[in-house]
Amino acid sequence: MSLIGKFFGSRFGEDAPETQLPSERQEMVGGSVSAHEAALLLRAPTALMQLTPVEALAVVGFMRPRQYKAGATIIRQGEVSDTGFMVLVLSGEITVETVVASRVNPATVTVLGPGSLIGEMALVDGGARSASCIASSDVRCAVLTRDALEVLITEQPTVAAKLMTAVAQRLGERLRESGHKLQVYSNLVKAMQGEIDSLMPTPDKRLK
Repeated sequence: MSLIGKFFGSRFGEDAPETQLPSERQEMVGGSVSAHEAALLLRAPTALMQLTPVEALAVVGFMRPRQYKAGATIIRQGEVSDTGFMVLVLSGEITVETVVASRVNPATVTVLGPGSLIGEMALVDGGARSASCIASSDVRCAVLTRDALEVLITEQPTVAAKLMTAVAQRLGERLRESGHKLQVYSNLVKAMQGEIDSLMPTPDKRLK
């Protein structure tokens, strides 16, 4: 049996999680150590710590295992056609890169390890990917697709609501962090401009 087949038990991989019966998914994850480990990582501070252990395991039952070789592009910035999934990193590292205006080479934003989520924003709004995610090493992960999420909403609306609330809180925290960084950058620019003005006074100031 392949590693992928062993990930959530022997039956994993035969069918997409969203096509299985609830009892089949429960049996699949119930006796799997790997599934419980994935649920633990899903509740990590870098992921969705608002979920209870039972809720996290229920979500894991709707996820698919996937592996990427080092150097593989998992998510590509600007992609609009393949946005219906988010990824939970189980092992390995992923480099997040973005290309900003007037630059050709991408800038590294951060490096993520086990217990990190990527792609959750596009899963929610279906918008273009905001950054590229590259496997820095061999990566093992669990993927939640939009199709599986829709079935989760139908079968377990309470768990789905908790999941979406946790994702929304995570995105809100990221937005606040970005706002804080923008404010710091703005203050830095103002301070630098003040230093430049003191070193190179304007003609009006020199006349005085």
